[in-house]
Amino acid sequence: MIDSAPGTVSFLEIGSTDMAATRKFFGAVFDWRCHDDMWFQTPTIKAGLHGNDPAPQMYVYFHVADLDAAAARVKAAGGEASEIKDEGEFGRFVNCKDPGGIQFGLHQAAG
Repeated sequence: MIDSAPGTVSFLEIGSTDMAATRKFFGAVFDWRCHDDMWFQTPTIKAGLHGNDPAPQMYVYFHVADLDAAAARVKAAGGEASEIKDEGEFGRFVNCKDPGGIQFGLHQAAG
């Protein structure tokens, strides 16, 4: 269950160049179960898995109640926010950067 406090980590996105190895590794280390070969259920949140990244990475998403307003606050504070994406049952996401280039994401839960 997602903690609904703003700023709480609510989703991870794992980009892999070898998805089978990534599934095996995180399953062995954390006992995470992979669903549909596309996402893990951690004890508290979901972690998406995809293999179309040019380099392996893990992207952290923080919960917000209103994604549109939060993306606007990122921009007003001098950061960058990409186009908001609706991912159905997983909710809505936007990738961001702070003014120094640190990447993170914002997530609004579905429903």
